[in-house]
Amino acid sequence: MDFALLLVIAVAVTGVGYAADALYFRSSRKRAVGNYLNGDQRSALDSEVIAKLEKEPLWAEYSRSFFPVLLLVLVLRSFLVEPFQIPSGSMLPTLKIGDFILVNKFTYGIRLPVTNTRVLELNEPERGDSMVFRFPEDTRLNFIKRVVGLPGDRLRYENKVLYINGKPAPQQFVAALPAGNPERKLLKETLGDVEHEIYNSLEPGQNMREVVVPEGHYFVMGDNRDHSNDSRYWGFVSEELIVGKAFAVWMHWEGWSSLPDFSDVRLIK
Repeated sequence: MDFALLLVIAVAVTGVGYAADALYFRSSRKRAVGNYLNGDQRSALDSEVIAKLEKEPLWAEYSRSFFPVLLLVLVLRSFLVEPFQIPSGSMLPTLKIGDFILVNKFTYGIRLPVTNTRVLELNEPERGDSMVFRFPEDTRLNFIKRVVGLPGDRLRYENKVLYINGKPAPQQFVAALPAGNPERKLLKETLGDVEHEIYNSLEPGQNMREVVVPEGHYFVMGDNRDHSNDSRYWGFVSEELIVGKAFAVWMHWEGWSSLPDFSDVRLIK
C-alpha cells in the first residue's frame, strides 16, 4: 500500500481519537472524579481511586502522543520536502545507487497527498531539472530522471547526441572511466542553464526518431544514457504524475553491510 495513504489514514485515526478525547471523554473523566469527591463514602484509598478515574485509556494516550508527530510528518512530506533513496544506476554519475536525496515538493506547485492533485500552481519544470515523478506504467513507483524536453519541443536522439528543436545539446568530453569500465566515457552536457555530467557507452546505441512533446507533458532521460529506462522507451511524463524537484544528496548508504556515509553531502545539478 502507498505510504502516503497509510500516513493519511494514521493521521485521520489519531486525529479523531485526539479530538474525541479532548471534546468529550476527558471532561467525562473529570466529572467522574468530581462526583466521587462529592460523595459521602471516603477512604484512605481516595488517591488510588481518583488516579484510576483520571487515567487515560490507551487509545486516548496513543492518539495524544502520535497525532501531532504524524501530522507534522504529513505536512512536511506532502507539501515541503520528501526523502527518497536511489535504487538504480540510471542517473550515474549524478546520483549513485544508495544515495538518499531530498525532493522539493512545492517548487512545481502544491499537491494533495495520495491523489497528487495540484491545488496551487507555482513553477513549471525547466530543462535540466532532476525531477521525481510517478512512473507512467506503474504509478506506485517513483522514478527520477532529467527533464530534457518541455511541452512543444521537438526531440531526437542520434549517435549519442540529443537534439532539441534541431540543435544538438552541447557536449564536452571529460574523461574515460578508470580501468574496468573502458566501454564508457564521461562527458559534460548543457541543457538550458544546467551543466551536468553524463555517461555514454562506446558501443553503438539506439537512435530515436524525432518526437514532439505534447502540452502538459515532459520528456525525461537518465544521465547514464545507455543504461536508463526513460521516455525513449515508454513515452512522456504527464504533469499529473510530477512529484517534485530533487535538490540535494544528504546521505549515502549502500545497505546493512555498511555504515551510512555523510561525507558526500551535495546539491544536485
